[in-house]
Amino acid sequence: MFPLKDNIPTQRFPVVTVAIMVICTLVYFGFERGGLSLGETGNERVVEYGAIPYEVTHPGDECGATADGQIACEGQAGVSGTAPDQAPTWVTILTSMFMHGSLLHLGGNMLFLWIFGNNIEDSMSKPRYIAFYLLGGIAALAAQIAVGPDAAVPTVGASGAIAGVLGGYALLYPRARVVTVIFIIIFFTFVELPALVVLGLWILIQVLYGLSDIAQPVGTGGGVAYFAHIGGFVFGLLAIKLFAQRHNEDYERHQRIPVY
Repeated sequence: MFPLKDNIPTQRFPVVTVAIMVICTLVYFGFERGGLSLGETGNERVVEYGAIPYEVTHPGDECGATADGQIACEGQAGVSGTAPDQAPTWVTILTSMFMHGSLLHLGGNMLFLWIFGNNIEDSMSKPRYIAFYLLGGIAALAAQIAVGPDAAVPTVGASGAIAGVLGGYALLYPRARVVTVIFIIIFFTFVELPALVVLGLWILIQVLYGLSDIAQPVGTGGGVAYFAHIGGFVFGLLAIKLFAQRHNEDYERHQRIPVY
């Protein structure tokens, strides 16, 4: 199941949403030197500017890549020496939100941001939207760190912050219609589903996979940060009413019951 577009037109051009998409794209191709996947330069940038839970929970101890491509951190059992200079931890909390691990990772995140972010931006002032987006990313990272405080795997991607946008959208526009492509083995079809169904299924999948990761850890090689998605989504649900200021009449018009 993959969403393509919703049926709520925006009342203003989504300047901030587009700016975030442009920044993420420039960071991936320019700063990380990414292509279909990351090369050596990109992997080095991820280690230096990605958010590593161990560095957050162990202030002053830094992590770095070893000769065999693994990540070791100062203070870990069996680790000696010092790591190369890294970006300050507080900086990586922000920079990690604009970095991605592959072209598919980038493309999927930007599609979700474009579909749902423009309406959330429309519901509040631009400064409020920027704050909502960044706080959602921070909440997402906090949730991921809470589950694995000693993890030495860099967390990168806009998906945690975007999950906050999805949570806000699910609460503000649950009856919006979302054009969705449904894959059935080698076939696919297009259907219109309520946003609450699409986003409800999305967060349910995150919860199920997150619980599966806890029950059967896959090791330290990285993967999807499911609990970041969950944390961001919960933040969006809880915080959207504190940030949203504008009432979208187009949404109400689409959902209004005709009176004859």
